[in-house]
Amino acid sequence: MQSRHFHDGAEDGLEALQSLDPETIHSFSDLLRAMKKTAFGGRRLGEAFEILTTMVEDPDCTVVLTVSGAMTIAKMGKIITTMIDRGMIQVVVSTGALMAHGMSEAVGQTHYKYHPSMGDVELFEKGYNRVYDTLEMEMNLNHVEQVVGGTLKRLDPTQPISSELLTRELGLTLHEHFEGPAILKSAYLKDVPVFIPAFTDSELGLDVSIWAMHERFKQGGETQHPPSSDSDLWKRLQQHLPTFNPFLDLNSYTERLLSAKRLGIFTIGGGVPRNWAQQTPPYIDILNLRLDVQMTPPRFQYGVRICPEPDYWGGLSGCTYQEGVSWGKFVPPSEGGKFAEVLSDATVVWPLLMVALLEQKRVK
Repeated sequence: MQSRHFHDGAEDGLEALQSLDPETIHSFSDLLRAMKKTAFGGRRLGEAFEILTTMVEDPDCTVVLTVSGAMTIAKMGKIITTMIDRGMIQVVVSTGALMAHGMSEAVGQTHYKYHPSMGDVELFEKGYNRVYDTLEMEMNLNHVEQVVGGTLKRLDPTQPISSELLTRELGLTLHEHFEGPAILKSAYLKDVPVFIPAFTDSELGLDVSIWAMHERFKQGGETQHPPSSDSDLWKRLQQHLPTFNPFLDLNSYTERLLSAKRLGIFTIGGGVPRNWAQQTPPYIDILNLRLDVQMTPPRFQYGVRICPEPDYWGGLSGCTYQEGVSWGKFVPPSEGGKFAEVLSDATVVWPLLMVALLEQKRVK
């Protein structure tokens, strides 16, 4: 039997861990740096802070924020505006619902804490929409619709629109008519594009579709011949749909990534935003193959993800970063790729990272 040769980790270049000493911690950034030298979830968070710091402080790195879940209802909206205002992110890819609920707050409306004594039938009858432990009033969304409708009126109805174009115009409306912080206002002022790939899966998408139908009703064409059924009415309404083209978003986003020197991605949750934002490298790979051209696929060098779902449930909406290397989406770690994934609720972890980043900026 071959004898074992016991090594000390230092011989093999392993990194030594250190016990977290609370007596030496004087700030959030101190805490996160110390957690990097611990284990389990704490180490993951510390590593995420280190990589996030690297990407947002790299002047040649274009950072894409992808965000899903009810983060604006959860009152994380000002974290996003701060990241935009401070130049930490250059592109936002989001769900439409998240932006709609953020606009609700931006136009002065309020979200309320859900009280478990109220049943969901009662909530519906009173015009409350429940998102887990928080309530969005239906009246809030009516205010959002007024802003969307007013914005659409100044657009050329014959020209196709995209989520990037509409969110920019909504940001202009918020800038001109509403006080206070707003995600789309900050994005407009800082020239940060906001893409909503699953646009119709949102209050904003419904607002745009209904606005287009309403314009037809205003012309008076629907009152002359009353419909015989709901189906008949629906068929008539389909004759006036918005000129929305999602491929404008796809190619505008791709152009931005192709022009970037380096790429980083900071992901909250999963959903369509995450996978859509990561599909540009395969898009270019396939384009090269099928059109016989030679373009350099823009792969992400940095990545930080905060999501409570482990990879074995299959719901990460774009796989782990290491798995993504096999798809050509990310630079391999052997070539300088740096990635961290924190399995946690973003409402717990994201504020810690944000405050620590701001502390570092103040110190510097």
